[in-house]
Amino acid sequence: MSDNIAADQLRLLIERIERLEEEKKGIGDDIKDAYGEAKATGYDVKIMRQLIRLRKLPPRDRQEMEAILQTYLAALGME
Repeated sequence: MSDNIAADQLRLLIERIERLEEEKKGIGDDIKDAYGEAKATGYDVKIMRQLIRLRKLPPRDRQEMEAILQTYLAALGME
């Protein structure tokens, strides 16, 4: 009997993961469409991706990263 319960639980988990994977694919397609729309409007998609990545960082981490970047740029004579 416990084998049936375990098998049912496993099946339910697998089906849930499959549904979530489908949703993830749909969201990925939506994101791709949004970037395509941005590109068609004239925006630089590479820069937009960087901005999105930076916006995810806590402000202090972002400021630290920017300070280090400026230091490296100055050291390489790129400023």
